[in-house]
Amino acid sequence: MSEHRRKPPQPQEGGRAAARRGQSGSSSGRRAAPRGATGSSADSYGSSSHGSDSYGSGGEERPYGGRAEARRAAQRGSSRRRAADNTGPGGRRGGPGGPTGPGRGRGRAAAEPGKKRFIDYPRVGRYGWRRWVPSWKLVTGLFVGFVGTLVAMVGIGFAMVQIPSENIAAKSQNNVYYWADKSQMVATGTGVNRQNVTIDKIPEAMQWAVISAENKSFYKDSGVDPMGIARALANMARGGQTQGGSTITQQFVKNTYLSQDQTVTRKFKEMFISIKVGTKLKKPQILQGYLNTSYYGRGAYGIQAAAQTYYGKDAVNLKPSECAFLAALLKGPTYYDPAGNPDLDKAASQAANTQRSKERWRWILGEMHKDKHLTDEQYQEALAKYPYPQGRKATKGMTGQISYLADTAKKYVLNHSNITEADFDRGGYQIYTTFKKDKVNALSAAVKKVQKERLDPKHRSLDKYVQFGAASVVPRDGAIVALYGGDGYENGHFTNNADTSGVPVGSTWKPFVLAAAMEYGTSKQPGTPVSPLSKYNGNDHLKVVKPDGSYYLNKDNSYFFQNNESPHKWGYITLRKAMEQSINTPFVQLGVDVGMTHVRDVAKSAGILNQSMSQDLNPSFAIGTSTPSAIRMADAYATFAASGNQADPYSVTALKKDGQDQPGFDKPKVKQAMDADVANNVTDVLQNVIQNGTGTNAKALGRTAAGKTGTTDKNKSAWFVGYTQQLSTSVAMFRENPKDHELLSMNGTAGKDSIHGGDIPTLVWTEYMKAALKNANDPGFPEATKIGEVQDEAGAPSPTPSVTITPSETPSDSPSPTPSETATSPSPSPSDSCQFGWGNNCNATGGTGNGGTDGGTTPTPTATDTTGTGNSRGNGNGGIFAGQNG
Repeated sequence: MSEHRRKPPQPQEGGRAAARRGQSGSSSGRRAAPRGATGSSADSYGSSSHGSDSYGSGGEERPYGGRAEARRAAQRGSSRRRAADNTGPGGRRGGPGGPTGPGRGRGRAAAEPGKKRFIDYPRVGRYGWRRWVPSWKLVTGLFVGFVGTLVAMVGIGFAMVQIPSENIAAKSQNNVYYWADKSQMVATGTGVNRQNVTIDKIPEAMQWAVISAENKSFYKDSGVDPMGIARALANMARGGQTQGGSTITQQFVKNTYLSQDQTVTRKFKEMFISIKVGTKLKKPQILQGYLNTSYYGRGAYGIQAAAQTYYGKDAVNLKPSECAFLAALLKGPTYYDPAGNPDLDKAASQAANTQRSKERWRWILGEMHKDKHLTDEQYQEALAKYPYPQGRKATKGMTGQISYLADTAKKYVLNHSNITEADFDRGGYQIYTTFKKDKVNALSAAVKKVQKERLDPKHRSLDKYVQFGAASVVPRDGAIVALYGGDGYENGHFTNNADTSGVPVGSTWKPFVLAAAMEYGTSKQPGTPVSPLSKYNGNDHLKVVKPDGSYYLNKDNSYFFQNNESPHKWGYITLRKAMEQSINTPFVQLGVDVGMTHVRDVAKSAGILNQSMSQDLNPSFAIGTSTPSAIRMADAYATFAASGNQADPYSVTALKKDGQDQPGFDKPKVKQAMDADVANNVTDVLQNVIQNGTGTNAKALGRTAAGKTGTTDKNKSAWFVGYTQQLSTSVAMFRENPKDHELLSMNGTAGKDSIHGGDIPTLVWTEYMKAALKNANDPGFPEATKIGEVQDEAGAPSPTPSVTITPSETPSDSPSPTPSETATSPSPSPSDSCQFGWGNNCNATGGTGNGGTDGGTTPTPTATDTTGTGNSRGNGNGGIFAGQNG
């Protein structure tokens, strides 16, 4: 066959369409099949080195549509490649088999596995709740990470803390007290009462006493109690107090902190230090540090200071019995010092503390014997006699009235903050007080002057053990500007007589009864104020009538009779006259008619603390069986002076720690405690007491004043409380057995048959008020508006004579030289109906209470004393701060 008749091979599918498909496929980026794979003759052709315009590089004919169409086809292929590169595995966008994935056109089964996440949570490929269950790898990783972080934190904390030193802890500072004018009163602290000693100077008995009592495993343990720390942290989380470290090591660490903040940070830091101390210090060094930094009370830090404070000897000379006593103090000196700390807590009385101290002392000796640290012979010798410590001593600067001023301010601080006594005694505080130096000196001088003029304890035995307590408060403010607490710490008198309870106030309580009658009315006319011109029977030896018309009875069911001091027949007299002459019977019956709960409520609103009031609301409650402090009585009468405005007494205006103000010392708010008309009418009646009654010695003041006298049954105490608009002052006088603190009768004191509130206490009050108000104006008192209705007692003559308020009533018969206030009344147990002041069931039988008198003794019904406070002076619960919010 000739060459010109041979035809070129044709594409299998023929024509230009096939060429276009070939060109499109090549341009779309698909790889061409290997040569010969299709079986086409065209597959065996190579590329022509000289192909014409109508053929491509493979010898194929150019597709239909020209170069523009070829470019578009190439662009479409390139776009598909990019989309495939940007899509996750599996074809699905972000997963295998998707429409844009690399598996497109090859099926899902051909998809490549995707890249895994760093933290597979929630878990991929799981459904429902299984998605949220972490894998064991994740749990293990988190645990390892947490442990690693914790270890790193502990390591850093351990490296950063320093081992404590008792030498650093010994750097205590002074507390500085300031007068009201910001001048310095006294600087006192513990630096002079602290001295470190080495372990060889501490008796082995002292070392083993502490170990047996506090931490028996001391020489074996690591120094840290994890459970104790856990309990402390749990308490802090609940907002409670943390528990102290249970090991000696932890307590040593805690003692070295000058800040006792109850925080988680401080607790963790304490733990780190304890661990480090346990690894770096030997046990004897730790024990030495603990004994040198512990607080033993009375301002004594460290065993050497404690030995000197309690036994007047060096620590090295302590006997085993004394060591056990000092170890007992570490439980809490406030409650284990036999001298008592009632000013800080009424539960810390001398008797209660002595009992607690003896019990723990005996227990510690038993533990030492059980642990083989005392032989049988040593144990019996130590147990033979309780080692009573010596009495308290005055520290530098704490003499005269300064000691009581600082004591009062310290208690105020502790009761209005979270500061502990031990922390306060470490020092560094600046205490700004309300006390005015000139008035404090004037009050002290007044007491000393009258004592010198009227008492002679060297020549009269009945003048011995006489004590005074006094306080002066600003009405409408509550600031305590002066007080008299006693003869001074330097003379062995450590009880603050101005801020203690246990001395019944007698007839100075009667103004509260009158105020309650004006405020509430009586059971017969509730809500109708009782006029002070109402008449009651003032005769001696009267039955007391209950609201239901029956009479109070003694325990033997005989009639109880209320007595006055004298048998003078007063007949029916006005309440104004009864207050003037301080007659008991009208006020006892008035108190019953008004309701003793109402009397109590009025006294409380005026400023008397509930815990200092007699809990037996029997008839004698009306005439002074309660035992508030001198500060509280001055503050309550200040409510009358201020027309019913009451402010709680306060002694600190500001507290600073290292120059920084501490919170909680804002001035108490003034509130309206009683109606102004009630207060002003009480003041009007009490002015008459000074002008014409038992308080006439106060007329020497030479200015407008009001006040009330009071003397208790058996003449065991005498009071005068009086005021002007500028100042309210109370003065208490009593005798007390220094051994058991029993109140003694003052019959025969000062060479008189009996002491009355209108005598020596009024003289002291007048002497002081003259000096305190020198050069001050005399504003008088607001005029008393007529109040209430005349509500005479049943049996009073009718019609009631018209009597004006201003002039004093003068009895037709000569009153007794010593107007009667003697209180002897039963002790009923009020029923529920008595809770509201009145009730037919407000009765009970038996008992006599120590009530108010301005004279001597009176016949007493056959019954028992029910007040619980008339014969023994308590401490603390009637003070200025007892029961206040912190």
